[in-house]
Amino acid sequence: MSTQGSPHLPSHLSAHLDFGGFMDRRLHLGVTGSVAAFKALDLLRLWTSSGVSVSATLTDGARRFVTDLSFAALGADPVYGPMFSGSTDRFDHLAPGREAQAMVVAPATANTIAKLACGLADDMLACQALSFDGPLVVAPAMNPRLWDAPATHENWQRLKDRGVTCLEPESGLVACGDQGRGRLPSVELIHLHGLRALSPRDMSGMKVLVGLGPTREHFDCVRFWSNPSSGSMGAALAVAAWLRGADVTAVCGPVDLWLPPEISRIDVVTAKQMFEACLDVWSGSDLAVMAAAVADFSPAPHERGKFKKSSGPLRVDFEPNADILAAMGAAKRQGQRLAGFAAESGDPAPEMARKIEAKHLDLIVGNDVTAEGSGFGVPTNAVAVLDGQGRFESWPTQAKTEVAWRVLDWMLG
Repeated sequence: MSTQGSPHLPSHLSAHLDFGGFMDRRLHLGVTGSVAAFKALDLLRLWTSSGVSVSATLTDGARRFVTDLSFAALGADPVYGPMFSGSTDRFDHLAPGREAQAMVVAPATANTIAKLACGLADDMLACQALSFDGPLVVAPAMNPRLWDAPATHENWQRLKDRGVTCLEPESGLVACGDQGRGRLPSVELIHLHGLRALSPRDMSGMKVLVGLGPTREHFDCVRFWSNPSSGSMGAALAVAAWLRGADVTAVCGPVDLWLPPEISRIDVVTAKQMFEACLDVWSGSDLAVMAAAVADFSPAPHERGKFKKSSGPLRVDFEPNADILAAMGAAKRQGQRLAGFAAESGDPAPEMARKIEAKHLDLIVGNDVTAEGSGFGVPTNAVAVLDGQGRFESWPTQAKTEVAWRVLDWMLG
């Protein structure tokens, strides 16, 4: 069993990270003079695709790498010019603090970090940041020598002490050919922190457990019994809870899904390992949503080695696995809330009604995995939900991220 997160970062926004529904939110983006400034255009695309209204300010240094017109063409409105640029609005330097709910500076150079730490206001972006009293996210990009400078670290710590969300730079090869820490954090991570700054904090202080993905039950050293679950539904739930302020632990079957590093990740393979991990984490959790597609049966213990064709017909005996959800329901203490999933081939309602009672659940989500656009290996789901008070709804096919958000709404309701 491993608690190491996958180092793999998606080359595009994966389905479990693709959250929408932020149409009533505004974010201000500050871009400074780093060769990584072009990545701010990707951030703009992602936030606008989530429904966020984005305004932007480029420093004079940033304009050496990218242009105001590029940001305006991709939907940033307004794109603020330099101080004293002749704008018809004399209070552009205060506008983000009045209109935006969050601010992100990405990339942030060593110079900009120093200005933010010392409260300078000698250009448009520095003045806007100083007057901004909402959530501020800073994502640095610079040469490793500049990042390693004691003054930069002192300024960085000063921002942290003030409650600024400071995303650590990544290690690797930088533009000048040097190797070390200083690369801009991943676009996916900055994008999600921007959404987190815009999200309701209605799960702040809650400890949340999410089970996701399949399990693998080996019947020889190279072959296993499993299912095609990708884990994307559970991953969307984990990210949604984190966006809303929760302290999240994800117990993950064998899946290749990137999660924000702030989500504690426990990687398992077998149903037995998942049982042990989930019961251990559940004891200290406030809420759990078990979306994992756990194998109901495991092959009986077998000899080490690989079955050979020459040995004749293959016979595998199966034994039932422990029921993770039922065990968690039986151990549930007052104040804890527990939700499960029921993947069925056909109408899930009858099994949902049985399972919510038998397993002491507060909510159950059911879906027909044989229906188009629902179930394994697709970015959407069509589900029914039933809670402990008998409230029942059927939801149409929609993105799994939207299903995840609505499930959490029900859990909190």
